[in-house]
Order: sequence, then structure tokens, then C-alpha cells
Amino acid sequence: MAATHRIAVIQWHIKELDIEYNHTKACNYIREAAAQGAELAVLPEPPLGNPSRRIPQYLAKYQSLAKELHICIVPGSIIEKHTRPDQSILFYNTAYFISNDGTVLGSYNKKNIWHPERPFLTSGSEPHTAIDTPIGRVGMLICWDLAFPPAFRELIRDGAQIVIVPTYWTPHDASPEARAYNPDCEALFVESIITSRCFENTCGIVFSNAAGPSEDFLGMSQITLPLVGPIAKMGTEDGFVVADLDTRVVATAERNYRVRKDLSSEHWHYAYAHTKVD
Repeated sequence: MAATHRIAVIQWHIKELDIEYNHTKACNYIREAAAQGAELAVLPEPPLGNPSRRIPQYLAKYQSLAKELHICIVPGSIIEKHTRPDQSILFYNTAYFISNDGTVLGSYNKKNIWHPERPFLTSGSEPHTAIDTPIGRVGMLICWDLAFPPAFRELIRDGAQIVIVPTYWTPHDASPEARAYNPDCEALFVESIITSRCFENTCGIVFSNAAGPSEDFLGMSQITLPLVGPIAKMGTEDGFVVADLDTRVVATAERNYRVRKDLSSEHWHYAYAHTKVD
């Protein structure tokens, strides 16, 4: 497998009540990115507007597009309805990795639900696992998962070299109290944490966020590596950026910091278990 992979991150001003507009916008950008040689295109969360209006048949449309263009696609995330044996209903925020032949290689149910979403969404219960893809071994997270180091630890222990993070993150995710200290605190959060996660886990991160007017949106979609930081980064504009992600940088970082080696050691210090407190 090649060491370098051409990746596109896509962002635009999502219209929450216009699913077809968002889908068309995304597909046009994916086509343009494929024309520039992109092997993977990553969309923000949510890719189809208001979560209550997203519908699963769009997944099949992205599968067809991936096969047509011979490009891998992570189409943001989809709110999926699950009915349990007792007929109770759960909703999961799910991201898919679609291969360049149109097949779904893996999926991930968001574990760390942002506070306002918790009355409506259920956390995924499966372990964080990496998947084999045409661009290497990949892990997937969604938005607020970025704030939780154990999510990355599980993925890199399972061999992930690249972590893909569809996101819908805005300046207003900070409270007025928090923004009184720094109006740009959410941009600082995102800027700091993506690079930090790359270094502390010797992995690359592909981060795709929603865009729009700067007073309401962060944008900042980017492709970031340890040692060098962002190799491609956007502001708040609509569009996409394509860059060559060199996994040899990841390998060099691991030889330098030996994080994965330490994690796999039987003498690793920080074994942990999640305990539910009633």
C-alpha cells in the first residue's frame, strides 16, 4: 500500500431544512475533489441538515457515487432509528466508511454525546475499533469524541493510523460565561486539541466541520499530522481542500515517541475501566 494518500475535507454552510440542497452541494464537492485525485472525501456532521430530517437512503446514494468516482467517502453522520425487542426506540448518531467500490467497510455509533443532544440520542456501546480501508487502517469518531483521550487510545491500540472526525462545532457551543473570558475559546479548543491528539497518539486526523458566517461557525476543517501540524486547513468559507497525507510522518512520530509501543506493553501504567455509578 502506498505511503501517501490524497484526502479531501469538505465544508459548507448547511441549510438545516433543505436536505436535497445539502446532498447536492456535498456531491458536487466530492466530484470536484475526485477530479483533483482525492482518494477519500470527508463530510461534516451533519451532512444532510437537521438531524430529525436525515434519512438512511442517502447512504445508498453516497455508495453509488463512491463506486462511480472510485473514491472513498465518509458522508458525515446519519441519525439512525433502532427498535429494541420491547419496542422502545433508540436513536444513534452513526458515521460510515464507504470504500471506493461502494461497499460499507465499517461504521461507528457516537459514544460521547454533546450535552444538549443527550435527551434525544443514545451513546454507542461498542468498543472503539479500527477498520482496514484502501487508505490504510482507519478509526472514526464524531465531534465531541475529540475531547476524550481514551477514544483515541482504543483506536490506536487497534492499529489506526488515521482518525476521521466529522463534526458540527460552532462558537456557540461555549456558554456566554465561557465566552466572556475568550470569545474565540471554541476555536482555541479545536485548534489545540487536534494537534495535541496527533502528537499524543502518533496518528493523523482528518477533521471536517460545518462552515458559514464567522459569528456562527468555526469551519477550520483540516488534515493534521504529528510533528508538522495541519498540512491543509480551511477558514469559514464553503468549499474543500485536498492534501497528500504521508503516513511515513506517523511512523516517524511513533519511532520518536513510542506511544503505541508503550500502550502495548504488559507494564503499561494506565489500565482503566469504566464504572457505572448509580
